[in-house]
Amino acid sequence: MAEMDLVAEFPRPAGAARWAEVMARFAARLGAQGRRVVLVTSGGTKVPLEARPVRFLDNFSSGRRGATSAEAFLAAGYGVLFLYRARSAFPFAHRFPPQTWLSALRPSGPAHSGLLSLEAEENALPGFAAALRSYQEAVAAGTFMAVEFTTLADYLHLLQAAAQALNPLGSTAMFYLAAAVSDFYVPVSEMPEHKIQSSGGLLQITMKMVPKMLSPLVKDWAPKAFIISFKLETDPSIVINRARNALEIYQHQVVVANILESRQSCVVIVTKDSETKLLLSEEEVGKGIEIEEKIVDNLRSRHTAFICEKN
Repeated sequence: MAEMDLVAEFPRPAGAARWAEVMARFAARLGAQGRRVVLVTSGGTKVPLEARPVRFLDNFSSGRRGATSAEAFLAAGYGVLFLYRARSAFPFAHRFPPQTWLSALRPSGPAHSGLLSLEAEENALPGFAAALRSYQEAVAAGTFMAVEFTTLADYLHLLQAAAQALNPLGSTAMFYLAAAVSDFYVPVSEMPEHKIQSSGGLLQITMKMVPKMLSPLVKDWAPKAFIISFKLETDPSIVINRARNALEIYQHQVVVANILESRQSCVVIVTKDSETKLLLSEEEVGKGIEIEEKIVDNLRSRHTAFICEKN
């Protein structure tokens, strides 16, 4: 889809131009340091049904895979640009929902000079201090940036801006497209202006197919980058074929294929000439190892080979 078509079909969100500049500076600075940079997209996209939306379509994506993967990429030395759905899982924080730390944390005394001290039993929030330290170190080092989206239109425009920011990095840029992007949408020109009234009886909605942004990403926006897409299915008998079809159509490097029920313990890394199954053993699960650690480790090695080949 051409840039003008993207703007016509999906209105540019407020602040998109500012975020484009911020992302470009982030990528350029890390590129100048010789650091690899990965765009991790995460969470689902909201599709409004009205111009002044009350109702919308959504999906079940929590963003856990993207958030956990972002942590693993930071640990592997990448700069991480994290494009995520508002209120979805966030790196280093998603293991500690508010109901856990609201119960565990308590003020250790009165505030002095504007500083509030908190304390908690170590076993009440296992891993909390380490996660907090890792997040703050990444922010302080300038290797992590988070950019928030809500709607499908937000996501598409910010994805394009992020791709243009990473494009100058060439083969050292990676795109890890873990967001669960809506397949259907209601064009702005066909939306009712106000809330759809239930008194109108049976509701019928005609939706259009969302254009696949993987095509312009691979061909135009960042043609030299290392690009990974995801294929989630409920039918194991079709998932590998669907992954291979995607590789053939879009000509990118990797598809991570997974089944809904087993997605947190088993994936298959599919390339044009290989299939690599990654599994978590019961022992690994017991140790707290997550499948995203194995995915990122595998992709880091493939990215190294890709860079060497291109150079």
